[in-house]
Amino acid sequence: MSFISYEQTVPFYADAKRTSPGERVKSPLVEPDFDYEQLITEDDEPVDNIFSEKQQRLLTESLYNSWLGPEENRSFLALANVGLFYAPTKQPLVPDVLVSLDVKMPDNVWQKKNRSYFIKQYGKPPEVVIEIVSNKKGQETGTKLKDYAKAGVRYYIVFDPEEQLRSGKLQVYELQNNRYVEKNDPWLSEIQLGLTLWEGLYEDKYDVWLRWCDKKEDLISTGKETAEKERQRAEQERQRAEQERQRAEQEHQRAERLAQLLREKGIDPDSLS
Repeated sequence: MSFISYEQTVPFYADAKRTSPGERVKSPLVEPDFDYEQLITEDDEPVDNIFSEKQQRLLTESLYNSWLGPEENRSFLALANVGLFYAPTKQPLVPDVLVSLDVKMPDNVWQKKNRSYFIKQYGKPPEVVIEIVSNKKGQETGTKLKDYAKAGVRYYIVFDPEEQLRSGKLQVYELQNNRYVEKNDPWLSEIQLGLTLWEGLYEDKYDVWLRWCDKKEDLISTGKETAEKERQRAEQERQRAEQERQRAEQEHQRAERLAQLLREKGIDPDSLS
């Protein structure tokens, strides 16, 4: 996606001093008259392949369908292919997926300032960003690794389904002292979610997918999986109810046969109760 930066629209550092042409000394952030309407937040150009598009949806919709957040009463936002504006003089990053805790969807997403993830607007960077490798030009382990660290993103995930980078299908990085350190395990403790590679069918496409999981490595279900589990649970309940009805019917028939035998012997079965 092509964007213009903050710097190309309105100067953020209103009291910044230039020491020489092209050089600027940054001072406290001031933006009383910043005009978001001048920013290009999306360019409407298709940039993803079919697999990446489905993978993005798998990661976002499963959270909204089956995840309640890391703790009770903690909100979250999961977005796919949305600009992440993190610095006044920098072009935005466009992660395939981002997850941010303790933030909510703006009431009016049509306002320009709400169309992308502006760190200044939300007050914090997202906890997680995920990049899906489509080719060798994406700089997922190059400049993006440095840029997401500058943005303050706690976890940076690289999913390389075709192993084009020759570093395995999944790499998980955690921010430590402003630099990313690769993790040996895919558990993201700050958000109480893990990541796992899952081979299976999603939206009529059988492949190896990146999935969210809990501490026990149980998958965070998609909407379809949740509906199927509910259907199976309902079917099991129906079968149990049918088995109970049949058991009760058998007991009733047994009692009727016993009563008939007593009557044949001249005994009133009601007198025995």
